Amino acid sequence: MERVCHFLKEAGTYYLATVDGDQPRVRPFGTAHIFEGKLYIQTGKVKPVSKQLGNNPKAEICAFHNGSWVRIAGELIEDNRMEAKKSMLDAYPNLRRMYDENDGNTQVLYFKHAVATFSSFGKEPETIEF
Repeated sequence: MERVCHFLKEAGTYYLATVDGDQPRVRPFGTAHIFEGKLYIQTGKVKPVSKQLGNNPKAEICAFHNGSWVRIAGELIEDNRMEAKKSMLDAYPNLRRMYDENDGNTQVLYFKHAVATFSSFGKEPETIEF
């Protein structure tokens, strides 16, 4: 899982796919953080992505960096604990201009039943489950 998180941070931007009814939705994200042995991301509860994940927690992330890419599929589960929110915001202090762990909007989610697949052209894919 540390390798997955490191890759996402090195890439800087990854793309999160959710579903909205029968319509796929993809948008750029940039947070990846390990807290209590789980891989977390962050968003705002007022955003459509939050509602989409509430209706269907299945999601997939894709990031590309230095000729390789990773796809992470699984369920994103909300963690409402202040400690989890604070840990994320402490790891990304620039987010504190828009978010606070006490604002009622900050949402952190962790991957459950995740499968990460590392790929690059000319090499066999490598899969990690966490």
